Amino acid sequence: MDTLFRNSRRKLSQGLLFWREVGERIPVIFLHGAWNNSSQWLSVMESISQDCHCFAPDLLGFGESEKPNIHHSIDLQVECLAEFLQAVKLEKAYLVGHSLGGWVAASFALKYPEQVYGVVLLAPEGVEIEGQEQYCQKMRQLVNYSPLVVKLLKLLSPLTKVFGWREQISQDLQLRQELLQYPIACRLLFNRKQPEIEAELLQKRLYLMEAPVLILQGGQDTPDALARSKAYSFLTSKAELKMIAHAGNDLPESCAGVVAEDIQEFIKGFHKVSP
Repeated sequence: MDTLFRNSRRKLSQGLLFWREVGERIPVIFLHGAWNNSSQWLSVMESISQDCHCFAPDLLGFGESEKPNIHHSIDLQVECLAEFLQAVKLEKAYLVGHSLGGWVAASFALKYPEQVYGVVLLAPEGVEIEGQEQYCQKMRQLVNYSPLVVKLLKLLSPLTKVFGWREQISQDLQLRQELLQYPIACRLLFNRKQPEIEAELLQKRLYLMEAPVLILQGGQDTPDALARSKAYSFLTSKAELKMIAHAGNDLPESCAGVVAEDIQEFIKGFHKVSP
């Protein structure tokens, strides 16, 4: 990767925000997924940097941004993003969001439509689907296991093997270990009170979306991710859903070239982009 990226930090009202920046001309802000940070966008940003001024912040509580001991919410992330645009003197930009970042991007576009040219969402979170509450409860229990419970499950491994539970318990403990690396993502997605999470879901507001929306979804992703992308497409009047048949849940990394082309094609509809 030969492109020179610029790393910057700025103190916002809720904490220090870190971001990566490259390119010039059309402003595009990239928001990372729940289990990642802004580095997931490097290849995509490099590919479009000739025509686009790319910004990729670490969301508050993630990566190299500050991790303040405050009550985290989607609306808090939206307000941090609004402050960020003001700090870098952007009146309007395209938003590109993956997973959790998609939820933040769509929420921002609904709250501040005058500041958004268009939105590209990759397997976005943020709408209710069947079985979501049960899934949240399961994940909440998993990440909140006490150290004693975890120790007991490991000690009982020979017994769980007899009953055929060993593999599932092993997978759950591995998943728990991975999730705990991103405590703010856990809190935002499923470790808050259910009514608070539901209040920030977007299915009842997406019909108000003024900005054009492109939704990119991997065909090999989970059924839940597919269901959410289809819900966004159905509920948003100016949305186009594009399936990337061979892709899974890591579109920005595994399909960076395809994603970059789709973003550029989307922007071409509203801005002149060099051939």
